[in-house]
Amino acid sequence: MKPIILDVDTGIDDALAISYAVRSPELQILGVTTCFGNVTVAEATRNTLVVLDYHDSDVPVIAGADKPLFRHREKEKETFIHGEDGLGNALAREPKREAAAGYAPHFMIEQARKNPGKVTIITVGAMTNLALAIMQDPEIVHLVENVIVMGGAVKRWGNVTPVAEANIYADPEAAEYVFRSGIPITLVGLDVTMQTLLPYEKLQLWRNKDTELGHFFADMTEYYIKAYSQLYPGVGGCGLHDPLAVGVAIDPSFVKTVPMHVQVDLHGIHSLARTVADLRDKPANPPNMDVCMEVDADRFLEHFLSRVV
Repeated sequence: MKPIILDVDTGIDDALAISYAVRSPELQILGVTTCFGNVTVAEATRNTLVVLDYHDSDVPVIAGADKPLFRHREKEKETFIHGEDGLGNALAREPKREAAAGYAPHFMIEQARKNPGKVTIITVGAMTNLALAIMQDPEIVHLVENVIVMGGAVKRWGNVTPVAEANIYADPEAAEYVFRSGIPITLVGLDVTMQTLLPYEKLQLWRNKDTELGHFFADMTEYYIKAYSQLYPGVGGCGLHDPLAVGVAIDPSFVKTVPMHVQVDLHGIHSLARTVADLRDKPANPPNMDVCMEVDADRFLEHFLSRVV
């Protein structure tokens, strides 16, 4: 099994990603760390615990950063996309347990040092927790096997501004710090995640199971798809952004990657948080990550649906 830390800001697609990870025997989840983003860090922690409760999982949940490294948060939560509770207004219970003691960046350091060369960190929200961990213990860039980042857009437009993807935009300085750190990175951005459509009619498969989890996930994801239908008229479903990052950890052959040098624009008035790749024939710098540019979307969707709910 591959030991992983899943770093989340649990909204709807994070919840789907958590379920996918919990139900994948290829992965050993050392812990789930939480961050601000889709909701507050307190809400992300609560939502994570609830999703794990539905799966009868006792994986530890460790709360982390509640704000970006330097910037002021523009808004506390993404209610249009994820609802007031972050789970499509489908949250009907409180968690059965509390978060584990500790702080997410410290947990990352602890696990990297305890399992040198083995841990994969999957970050599907702002990269603040990981940036703080590297700041406190720079040596972990050599101890982590890989970091799988759901974030960015190299050859396509953004989803929060014309050029920026939401997770990078949430804390661009943290993302740029991680990108420059030398830690091994696989970037799973909008270039591939927007090709992973979960069709609306698949929700009925979950409802047909007539379980508490099936109805919860179907109701939650229906809210997400309705938001998508307003953003992308006629799309008929939603992108599986965070689940694809988990999928890449399970089976890297779901995607094809290209080594690139990527940095984050921290100064542009209209291009803040854009992930800029050096696509020239002779780049000025060596690659600092592998960027996912193709995805076997049908095979991934089939695998995802075979595991969750």
